[in-house]
Amino acid sequence: MKKILLTVLTLALTAGAIFAQNSSISDPDASNIGNDSARQALREISVDRFEREGFWKVHISADNGVISGRLFDGSPIAKEPLDDAKNQEIEDSKVFGVKTEFFRRGVNSFFIKAARPIPIEGITKTVSVWACGRNMGHQLWLLVQDYNGNNFELWMGTLEFSGWKKITTTIPPSIDGEHGIVQSSVYNGDKPGLKILGFRVDCNPMEARGTYYMYLDDLRAVTDLYDMENKDEDDMMDNW
Repeated sequence: MKKILLTVLTLALTAGAIFAQNSSISDPDASNIGNDSARQALREISVDRFEREGFWKVHISADNGVISGRLFDGSPIAKEPLDDAKNQEIEDSKVFGVKTEFFRRGVNSFFIKAARPIPIEGITKTVSVWACGRNMGHQLWLLVQDYNGNNFELWMGTLEFSGWKKITTTIPPSIDGEHGIVQSSVYNGDKPGLKILGFRVDCNPMEARGTYYMYLDDLRAVTDLYDMENKDEDDMMDNW
């Protein structure tokens, strides 16, 4: 019995060590997420650059405070260029700012939502956004909708840092194609699997007072476009 327990423990520690070597919470490796095949065509794409006036809406409970959002001129200096000639031509000179005026200190949240869900082609591995959190201990969550129309919340990180910082979260793969975040289906392979709904900020009760400012820019995703890029030109569309 002791030998069995020792063997199980050894296997668990080995698996944990391998996972630790190939993954990082702050900088996840998209090529290792849900990788059950060597056939991958990973591409980093632009989801939104926060350039459209009125596209992003902000909301907070009327009992907790007043909120407003608007565009500002500017961009993170450390932001790396996107390796895509078409996307490089898109204007990228604005950031989205959020101003929240709390009525009182307490447990509350506010939302930053897109005017309509933003679809991402392929199988999304990671989603990143540049944020300026003004060194407050609030928590940023990503709101997504999967292939089946189910909504999920993914933790992106704390806003307790100064200046701009790129925050990245992984999209956990569905184990059986029915539970969790489902991004594809054999019944309709051409339908986008993941849609971005927006963000939620959970406020630190001790710091949610007075006026709080935060800024967002350059929402990107790393997605696997293998099935789309290798689809036969003479293959029919299953939409009739």
